[in-house]
Amino acid sequence: MSYPAATIMFLALLGFVIVLGFIAGRWKAGDMNSIEEWGLGGRRFGTWVSWFLLGGDLYTAYTFIAIPALMFGAGAIGFFAVPYTVVIYPILYLVFPRLWRVARKHGYITGPEFLRGRYGNRWLALAVGVTGIVATMPYIALQLIGMQTVIGALGLPGHLPLVIAFAVLGAFTFTSGLRAPAMISIVKDLLIYLTVIVAVIVIPAQLGGFAAMFGKIPPVKLLLAVPEAGSGGAYSGYATLALGSAMALFLYPHSMTGILSASSPRVIRRNAALLPAYSVMLGLLALMGFMALAAGVKTMPEFKAGFAHYGPSFAVPALILHSFPGWFAGVAFGAIAIGALVPAAIMAIAAANIFTRDICAQFIAAAVPGREALIAKCFAIFMVVGAVAFILVIPNTYAVQLQLLGGMWIIQTFPAIAFSVYTRFFNGWALLVGWAVGIGCATWLVALNHFAGAVYPFHMLGYTLPSYIALATVLLNAAVAAGLSVVLNAVAPDVAGDETAAGDYA
Repeated sequence: MSYPAATIMFLALLGFVIVLGFIAGRWKAGDMNSIEEWGLGGRRFGTWVSWFLLGGDLYTAYTFIAIPALMFGAGAIGFFAVPYTVVIYPILYLVFPRLWRVARKHGYITGPEFLRGRYGNRWLALAVGVTGIVATMPYIALQLIGMQTVIGALGLPGHLPLVIAFAVLGAFTFTSGLRAPAMISIVKDLLIYLTVIVAVIVIPAQLGGFAAMFGKIPPVKLLLAVPEAGSGGAYSGYATLALGSAMALFLYPHSMTGILSASSPRVIRRNAALLPAYSVMLGLLALMGFMALAAGVKTMPEFKAGFAHYGPSFAVPALILHSFPGWFAGVAFGAIAIGALVPAAIMAIAAANIFTRDICAQFIAAAVPGREALIAKCFAIFMVVGAVAFILVIPNTYAVQLQLLGGMWIIQTFPAIAFSVYTRFFNGWALLVGWAVGIGCATWLVALNHFAGAVYPFHMLGYTLPSYIALATVLLNAAVAAGLSVVLNAVAPDVAGDETAAGDYA
C-alpha cells in the first residue's frame, strides 16, 4: 500500500532536519578539530538545549514503537517504562552534577576516563568503555528498526531509504559533531509532543471517549496478574524492572555524553526537575498501545499489510495511518524517523569518544590533538555503518536480544561510576572483579531464560521472587566489589593513583 501525502510530508521533514544537521556545525561555533568541541559541543549547552538534547537522547524512535507495542501485546507490564523514567531523575540529580564538576576540571569527556583518573587503573576504564560500546551498537540498530518500521508503513521500497538516511546521518555527524543532534532534537521533540497530544485527543474521541476505550480492552491486560501465594509474581518483576532500568539508563555512553555537554552542574540539576515532563509524554504514548487494541487494529488492512514482517511493532503505525489524514501521518512518521536519527548520532559520537580516549590513546597510540578528533569522527562512521550492516544482515530478533543483554551489561558499571563520585572506599581492581562477576552472572541467567525475558524467578527459603536480572546481578557485583575492596585496601591500596581531590566533588 502507498500513501503519497504521508510520504511527501515524511520526506520533507527528513530533508529539513538533514539540512539542519549540516549547518549545525556553525551554531555555537568551535574548533571541530578538538574532540571536546566535536564530541561534547564544547560543554556549552544551557538548560533548554540540554533538555531537548537529553529528551531526544533518551526517548527514541524505538521507544515510540516498542512501548505501545508492548502494551498492545503484553498489557499493563509495559507501563513499567513510566515509573522507570521517573526514578531516573533523582539519580541524575544526585550523581551527575558531581561527575560533571570533576570531568570539567580534569578534561574528562567519558565515564571510563573519569574512572581511570579516579583509580589510576586503565583496565577498569577499558572494561567499562568496552561495555558501553558493545551495549550501544544494538541500541543504534534498534533505532534503525524503528525507522525501518515507518518506512515500511509508507510502502517505500526495500532498505535503500534507510541506508541513504543513515549515510547522511554519518556525514553530518562527521562534520558537525554533537551540535547536529542537539539542534535536530529540538525539532524532533516538538514533533513528537505534537503527535502524541493530537493522538490522545483524536483517537479516544473516535472510539467514544476514554471510558469506552478502556471498556474494549481485555481485563487481563489492564492490570498485573495477582501473585500466587509464596511468590512476588508480576509485582516484584514490575518493580525491579523499573528500578533496574532506571539505574542503567544514564550509564549508557550517549546519556553520559548528553550530561557532560551541559554548561554547568546547575543545568543538570534543573534538567533533573524538568525532564519528568517527558515521562508524562511517555505515559500518553504507552496508552497508544491500548488505543490500538480498542480500535481493533488487527482487523485493519493497514495492520495486515505490515504485521507479517514487523509483528506487534506495526500496531502504532497502522493505527496512525487508519486514524489520520495522510499529511498528519507523514508528520507522525517524520517525528519517529527523526527520533531515530538524533539518538543514533549521539550514540555514535559517545562510542567514538570512548574509543578515542579510553582504547586508542591508552592501548594503541598516544593522543595527538588534531588526530584525536579525526579518529573519533572515523569511529563514529564505523558505528553507524556497523549498525546498518547489523540490520541488513542479522535478523531483527537478534538486535532485540542483544539490546536485552546490553541493559544487563551496562548496569554493571553502576557501582564503579555512581559510588565513585561519593567515596574512595572502593579499590579499582575490586570494582573490576565485581564488574566481571556481574557480567558473567547476568549473561548466564539471560541464557537460562533462553534470551526471551529479562525477569528471572529466584527461589529463596521457599519463596519465589521474580526479579529483573540486571538488578539482582548488580547487587551481587557491588557486594563482591565492597568485600574485595576491604582486603585489597589492606594489602595493595591504590589511593595513590587518584588524580582527583576531595574538593573536586564539592
